[in-house]
Amino acid sequence: MNLGQMFLLGFDGCLLDRDHWLTNAIEQDHLGGVILFDRNVDGSVQNISSPAQLRELTAQLQELAGGRLLIAVDQEGGMVCRLKERDGFPNSVSAAMLGQDDPESSTAAAAMAETLAVNGINLNLAPVVDLDLNPDNPIISRYERSFSNEAHHVVAHAQAFIKAHHQQGIGCCLKHFPGHGSAQGDSHLGFVDISNDWQPVELEPYKQLFATGFSDAVMSAHLLHRGLDASGVPATLSPAILNRMLRRQLGFNGVIMTDDLQMRAISDCYGYHEAVQRAVLAGVDLMIVGNNLIRSENGLSKGIAAIQELLDRGSVDEEYINASIKRISVLKQKISGDLPWKNDKPTPRP
Repeated sequence: MNLGQMFLLGFDGCLLDRDHWLTNAIEQDHLGGVILFDRNVDGSVQNISSPAQLRELTAQLQELAGGRLLIAVDQEGGMVCRLKERDGFPNSVSAAMLGQDDPESSTAAAAMAETLAVNGINLNLAPVVDLDLNPDNPIISRYERSFSNEAHHVVAHAQAFIKAHHQQGIGCCLKHFPGHGSAQGDSHLGFVDISNDWQPVELEPYKQLFATGFSDAVMSAHLLHRGLDASGVPATLSPAILNRMLRRQLGFNGVIMTDDLQMRAISDCYGYHEAVQRAVLAGVDLMIVGNNLIRSENGLSKGIAAIQELLDRGSVDEEYINASIKRISVLKQKISGDLPWKNDKPTPRP
């Protein structure tokens, strides 16, 4: 049982050498994937400086992993993108701008997907399917990350975005479940309670996209909603929201992944060991440890130890963990072309 498959790690470096901690994490601990950033929070280069450098890095990573590594970025377009024009990549447009076009005729998503594929990226942590319900939202509306405030419009654009990526062999991740568009705060900075703001319509994009067969990945939000889980834990750590609502009620059978566990909404309230365990118990398959906000070279070993402790004390059984690893494996097989994407059904009418 390769517990390292359940982690997606960030790291410092535009290239790796034999002494880099990530090399051992991939070769010995069977790391599931990496997440790349263009810049650190201090503005210095983290992983991406040019197309040629990025292609060399992604090739190196896949060579270490035998070609079975998830290599992820947040390439939503516009203000939230890791492959930037300043570093030699094509310009991209925001979801809000894409939302103004006909999703069937727009070529922007196809161009974005082609850029990712050429540079060795196989998982885009996009599209955002949050509804633009709060114009004062500091992290969604402010950065033009939503296609629209109407569910059917978001679904149509998300479907076109996903199709363009699948045609290039790239997986997608819907975010941020159960909906960040109505929130008043930013979970990067601390605790955000959406109990009084969230609207049931925010589930519609997920329902409709699942109905088309989408089963790549869904990212949980570090948001608290006491109406959905009276225990007062954020969605990322909530069995009621992830296992019961997302997995059982909505029928999602793909990979459930966290937003970055180092974001302050989690790190201010929970130690890393506890956060990993709570996420796994809530139904998470794949955990992001970005190493962009905080540096931790032993996040993988500590995370593996946290899951092993759950197994050792009987809080979960091997079947439960193996099911998570299997879902991650299925996503990798789709990316490699060994399995079909299976989401070629027409978008249902609202």
